[in-house]
Amino acid sequence: MSGDGIIRRALVTGGNRGIGYAIAEGLIARGHEVVIGCRDEAEGEAAADRLGADLFVMDLREPDDMLSLLHGEPFDILVNNAGVFPQGSLFENPEGLFESLQVMVEAPFLLMRALVPGMALRGWGRIVNLSSGYGSFAQGMQGPNGYGVAKAALNALTCVLPRDLPDCVKVNAMDPGWVRTRMGGAQATTSPEEAAETAIWLATLSEDGPTGGFFRRKLPIEW
Repeated sequence: MSGDGIIRRALVTGGNRGIGYAIAEGLIARGHEVVIGCRDEAEGEAAADRLGADLFVMDLREPDDMLSLLHGEPFDILVNNAGVFPQGSLFENPEGLFESLQVMVEAPFLLMRALVPGMALRGWGRIVNLSSGYGSFAQGMQGPNGYGVAKAALNALTCVLPRDLPDCVKVNAMDPGWVRTRMGGAQATTSPEEAAETAIWLATLSEDGPTGGFFRRKLPIEW
């Protein structure tokens, strides 16, 4: 449960594996209701069954279909976790940039815009944007193709959105670090469960918690 002891309902995109799965699992362990978003129906159903979660079969590259799933659905927590990791140079593979911006900037923004009014009506909302050190100017903007560009844009959204959000809704970004996932590889130094701890903390912040920040291991870091 959240710090106020109330059961919340959460949407975790890309919740079928990796960090997203660990976030969903952690929120459920704390008594919250979770819906995971996944493109692949079979994979999503298997993950949802293991978790005891509900499933939205949703493709963040198809905004109209994605948003149609949300009609009338109340969510108190939104975790924008789903991502892509395109390869090659920007000039040789420009589609990688376009897909990165679609999945990791436009879709999260549309989901936030769709869900914030309901959060405001219920007087409580938490948004967690899964970013990366690759999207940090302070860390050198690394990463392949458009990945870092999209994460930097997601950071920028996180930074400015508090001016348009009601006080009861908090939004923060986090860098999970180098995580043992399909993207991070087997040699990574952080488990999905360890990375998920910061996301779960941000998803269940008390009223005096931060907003518009960028965190790693529950500590603020530079943009």
